[in-house]
Amino acid sequence: MLVELLVENYAVVERVRVRFHKGLNVLTGETGSGKSIVVDALQLLFGGRASAELVRTGAARAHVAGIFAVAAGSETQRILEAAGIAVEDGEIAVEREIQANGKSRAFAGNRPVTVALLRELAAGLGDIHGQHDQQMLFSPASQLTMLDAFANSAVELAEAGRLYQAWRAAQQELNEMERTEQEKLRLADLWSFQRTEIEAAALKPGEDEALAEESRFLNNVTRIEAAARAAYEALYDAPESAVAGLRIAIRKLDEAARLDAKLAPVADILRPAEAMLQDGAHQLRDYLGRLEADPDRLEAVEQRLALLDKLKRKYAPAIESILAYLAEVTANLDAVENAEARRAALQSELSHLAAAYEAAALSLRRRRTEAARNLEARIEKELAGLAMDRTRFRVDLEPAPWSAQGADRVQFLASPNLGEELKALEKIASGGELSRVALALKTCTLVERSGDVPPTLVFDEVDAGIGGAVAETVGRRLKAIAGSNQVLCVTHLAQIAGFAEHHFRVEKVEKAGRTVAVVAELDGEERVKEVGRMLAGRLTPEALKHAAQLIGG
Repeated sequence: MLVELLVENYAVVERVRVRFHKGLNVLTGETGSGKSIVVDALQLLFGGRASAELVRTGAARAHVAGIFAVAAGSETQRILEAAGIAVEDGEIAVEREIQANGKSRAFAGNRPVTVALLRELAAGLGDIHGQHDQQMLFSPASQLTMLDAFANSAVELAEAGRLYQAWRAAQQELNEMERTEQEKLRLADLWSFQRTEIEAAALKPGEDEALAEESRFLNNVTRIEAAARAAYEALYDAPESAVAGLRIAIRKLDEAARLDAKLAPVADILRPAEAMLQDGAHQLRDYLGRLEADPDRLEAVEQRLALLDKLKRKYAPAIESILAYLAEVTANLDAVENAEARRAALQSELSHLAAAYEAAALSLRRRRTEAARNLEARIEKELAGLAMDRTRFRVDLEPAPWSAQGADRVQFLASPNLGEELKALEKIASGGELSRVALALKTCTLVERSGDVPPTLVFDEVDAGIGGAVAETVGRRLKAIAGSNQVLCVTHLAQIAGFAEHHFRVEKVEKAGRTVAVVAELDGEERVKEVGRMLAGRLTPEALKHAAQLIGG
């Protein structure tokens, strides 16, 4: 349920804050006063398209925010919690911000969210029915959706969709296999040669780097030996080596320490250094003992590196990528070799999936057929209450090509007048009749939701093209719907406004040299005046009297 709506710098609205209530909330005003701005603002909160043209001239951004009551344990609460958004005190704030450059941002519970999430939430927050939606009634896809909503066929629809997608994927694989079979056979010899060549190389990940390092060593072994031998002599072997010099220094310090004990610690510091120098010298000696040139190994390493470079040039710049290509080639060859077996398996799978889909589609059709007969009766009953008691309504269900929505095509037919043949909805001449059919369909296909929070239903000039007694019956129907739903209705008919439990007037006023739209909740005398204006266009005693009768009746 919509608790509060805030609109700032949106079109001609500077700032409007409205608190809505349970029951029937009606918005009225002169033509062009901006009545539908409330509906448009809600469209934004429900994930509608944003445009820079919506930003009030001179403003940096437009801002729309709605506070919605959310039932505990509802699907809406589940969606929010899955997105990491907590519902506090049974309410959630949803916001849209549109910048002057056309960019927009969305928020839920003060957290940034995607517009896609707003669209997902919209199903649980509210349902808008406007003049545009009447055009949608002409769409067979929309009619099928409404029938499925009435039939509560979500389980059967999901199963048919799952089987159709699986069948289509198998069919596409088989088609692709047949399309590319000749090409794959032509490539099989090449793939076989490539696999043999790569497998014969017995590649190991990282071996090229290890071989390159070994090649550098073997090519420079003479220089390495000369440097290591010079280091050994300077450290240990030469008469003037570091070890010999250090030993002389320690001996001289020991002699001096017998004369001055203060030098003894210096000699003690140097003794470990002697041991370290000797250890380093021994390691160098061992290294030199193992060091030798190996021309045969060098030749083998160079040949291996040449082979790896050749494979890299042919297949991929790295050994890991060459091995990945080998796996791909092997898979391609396996596919060629096992093509017949795979084709047979796919054909068997297709046959099985087709039979399963046909069964699921038949189950869905039976449910739709039963629902169609019930919907026809419900719609005719609803239309009788809307002064169209002679109207016949039929749901024409015909076979259609397979799809994720089943194998049915739906068309709604109606005959508003006695003796006339049934026609598609778009061929109903009267806009008023179409409005009432739309209202009846909306009423009958509403998804019932449990909980203490009534769903919000928005009707934007659903009374278009009607008047008089018909308008009164539409008003009564809206009032009845509002008994279990929160209804927001934009209307220009006094007969409907008279049934309002909460009446809001939208008007344009001048403020600081600019036109702004304002919304005010009416009560008592102000409401009587507004209904009187709607009746007569100007306030007269007769209009005020009639308005009071409409409101009190």
